[in-house]
Amino acid sequence: MKSYKVSVWKISVNRSAKKPTHLVRWSVEKEPFHEVFKTKALADRFRARLLGAAEKGEPFDSVNGLPDSMRGGRAALSILDLAVKYLDHRWGEASAKHRDSMTDALALMVPVLVKPLRGRPSNETLRRALRSYALPPPRRERERPEEVGAAVRWLERASLPVGELNELSRVHELVDALGRKLDGNPAATQTYRRRRAVVFNALEYAIELDLLSANPLTRVRRKRGKRALQEVDRRVVVNPRQARELLTAVTYVGRFDRASGRRLQAFFGCLYYAALRPAEGLGLRLSDCTLPETGWGRIEVAETRPSAGRAWTDSGEAHDRRGLKQRERGEVRVVPIPPPLVRMLLDHVKVFGTADDGRLFQSEYGNVVAASSYSRAWKQARELGLLPAQVASVMAARPYDLRHAGVSQWLNSGVPAPEVAARAGHSVDVLLKIYAKCIDGQEAEMNDRIMQGLGEKQQTD
Repeated sequence: MKSYKVSVWKISVNRSAKKPTHLVRWSVEKEPFHEVFKTKALADRFRARLLGAAEKGEPFDSVNGLPDSMRGGRAALSILDLAVKYLDHRWGEASAKHRDSMTDALALMVPVLVKPLRGRPSNETLRRALRSYALPPPRRERERPEEVGAAVRWLERASLPVGELNELSRVHELVDALGRKLDGNPAATQTYRRRRAVVFNALEYAIELDLLSANPLTRVRRKRGKRALQEVDRRVVVNPRQARELLTAVTYVGRFDRASGRRLQAFFGCLYYAALRPAEGLGLRLSDCTLPETGWGRIEVAETRPSAGRAWTDSGEAHDRRGLKQRERGEVRVVPIPPPLVRMLLDHVKVFGTADDGRLFQSEYGNVVAASSYSRAWKQARELGLLPAQVASVMAARPYDLRHAGVSQWLNSGVPAPEVAARAGHSVDVLLKIYAKCIDGQEAEMNDRIMQGLGEKQQTD
């Protein structure tokens, strides 16, 4: 809203800081605004421009407090406006999980880069207003609760111009915020890097819009933990006998009339025998499988169904629909599967059929199986299939650990690393750094091989 009711006050000096600063204060429609300057000359210049615009009869914006002549067009775009524009620019091509990551990082950035206006809502309210209403394009037209509406209006008034990021102190504030959790404690290195990447790309977009001449994040460095690939803890990896016992134990999970465990046995079998990621297993269709009555079969992995949340998918479903990880759209990964998995899949189709879209694994009502459902079934299967001491350990603690066990079993069987990498959907470098672990129960065998190489005989009791 535009207004001509403008009052500009005298410059005041804040002497409480180490270096005195100069404060220009004015109001539009009795709504107070202020700007802080390091020198009196800068403050005088800014105040003179305000007075000049008022004397010329220019209308002032009641949201940011500035006349059109001082808004500078695109150069005065606020941090909030930039976040909105950037999401509009990236939303359509981004995966559901990346949409979640973008709104998470930007909802952290915007409240940091604000003017100290009165009536600031709580950090929790500001985050909710940004994450659930102001930032995601599909949610901006939703009816807003009063406190959310008030929070958005406050942000619209308080959000700093993008140009303020040329001030090094502002960049330090932003980087500090990216490195902390919502409760103020230090965030994990991976979390910091993910957030920083989003904000960096948003500021690169600001450069494209001629709002910045260079990316201000490059001026500030923070010493964080080394970005290392996460090696698999060998204690989580089960051997073939343990894997078979766990896959059998799954069939005893849940009420028999609902067959909740039995309908997941082949799903877990794909994680172990084909080393699929859970999201790849959820997207597997019967048409992707070659299942002969005898011998080896084959799976062509073409689609993943990662769990992302209804707020971030175009379909409104909890699971996104994507291509393979780090591969071009439409590219498939061929995985030969051994006879035990072939028989398991044939039995599964015979008993449970497929979903309407051809997916092999579905819930009782035909939906994509929720991560909470298969994780709960796996927890119960561990209690049935492992010894008490093993249940209390990290052995096969997550369904994903079946994939680790499958890849490790291939490697320890002598399959060349490039072939294992191709089947698992990894580069050879990543494979050797993460998955090249001995499986549980083979330590004695490895020791024997070393002794044979040394030309020694293993002593036995």
